[in-house]
Amino acid sequence: MLKMFPKTHITIAAAATVIVTATVLMSPSSNVEAKRMSYSLDLEQGTVAKTNAEPEPSAQPGSLSVDEQPASPTADSTEQSSQQVSVTEPAAPAAPEQPELEWQTFAIKSGDTLSSLFKKAGFNDGIMLSVIHGDGEAEKLQRLYAGETIRFATAGDGALAFVELQRNLLETLKISREGESFTGETEVRKPEARPAFASGTIDGSLYLAAREAGLNDQLTMELAGIFGWEIDFVYDVRKGDQFEVVYEELYLDGEKFDTGRILSARFVNRGEENTALLYTDSNGDSDYYNPNGKSMRKAFLRTPINARVSSPFNLQRRHPVLDVVRPHEGTDYGAPPGTPIKAAGAGRVKFAGWKGGYGRTVILKHGDNITTLYAHMSRLGKGIKNGTRVKQGETIGYVGSSGMVTGPHLHYEFRLNGAPRNSRTVKLPDAKPVPSSEMARFKQVTEQRIAQFDVFRESYRQLALASDD
Repeated sequence: MLKMFPKTHITIAAAATVIVTATVLMSPSSNVEAKRMSYSLDLEQGTVAKTNAEPEPSAQPGSLSVDEQPASPTADSTEQSSQQVSVTEPAAPAAPEQPELEWQTFAIKSGDTLSSLFKKAGFNDGIMLSVIHGDGEAEKLQRLYAGETIRFATAGDGALAFVELQRNLLETLKISREGESFTGETEVRKPEARPAFASGTIDGSLYLAAREAGLNDQLTMELAGIFGWEIDFVYDVRKGDQFEVVYEELYLDGEKFDTGRILSARFVNRGEENTALLYTDSNGDSDYYNPNGKSMRKAFLRTPINARVSSPFNLQRRHPVLDVVRPHEGTDYGAPPGTPIKAAGAGRVKFAGWKGGYGRTVILKHGDNITTLYAHMSRLGKGIKNGTRVKQGETIGYVGSSGMVTGPHLHYEFRLNGAPRNSRTVKLPDAKPVPSSEMARFKQVTEQRIAQFDVFRESYRQLALASDD
């Protein structure tokens, strides 16, 4: 029968057989998705053509199919005969699916410990120790505070895969398993800060006026702190005093969740206008200055405690216990026991301990010629001892009734060259102004702050006028 075909045709058919056999040997043995390819052999012309074709519904993945076209009834041995051979080629294997994690979430309450939280999640102390002794920042998991949230993720085999401690909306400690160990890192999200404006007129107190203007307690305290060196908010504020504030509102995922810093503020006290502008220098240090670059701060706080005056400075005062005329060389502030007492200025602790009728006392030395004294404390601040350096505003002790007193209060003295001065009226030295090397940059930033202030003020005025119509 082979004699019916010319030698050329036989040679081409043999070659086709080799191709088909090789294709079968190289086709995958497992079931994988494949794209079907067709090869058309023309025995008359001696050519092999490659064509694409979609797989038949009945074709199995990884299979080889051969389609024969029936010859025409009138065709003889000399007419063209053709044969199509279709093979499949393997596609890339699909990526393995990640196993689903099972999460457990716990709100941390007062009295909770890391060990008790791990046990609630189903893990023993051995696993807990492996986590906190891990790499990176994993050891920070040991510091827990009420109000935080902790989450545990368990893999399909029951092993601990992740621990997440959410400190707040912005900060999360994330710990992940890597082999047999754990690695932790802190993720901090940065909120979007948008400027906002508030304005008010004092009728009763700054606190009530600020709340009516929409300021929260944090911003109100910050406002008082900015102008606290110039204005005594207990005694100097009058009805009709006004304030305007540009501050930050913080947004996360498009929703407001908190307030940030005060960017600029004006306070009119007894007809005198005071303006404060936030400026961050080239070293990254921020402070408040007036438009001329003078610091809003003094080298000393006017008062070291937020409380009322119970007994003023009076060199002719009659002593309440001894009932004799004895100079009162300081100012007394009545406050509940435990109220924090702040250092009036930066300096060094000259004395810390018991001092006769003064009771528990701290004396700070500021430079060569100024000292401040804080008496009748219930206890000293953490780390306060002779020789310690303190910063302005640092807590050095707490209000008490130690020594010769009739009730809990702070006795505060300000001495210049050893002589007592009235701390509420003495002229306080200024803090350092903007240095000359920063002045050009300061002017550029503050001009923008003032322009922003004026835009908000005008918009607020227009809205007020529209609401009155």
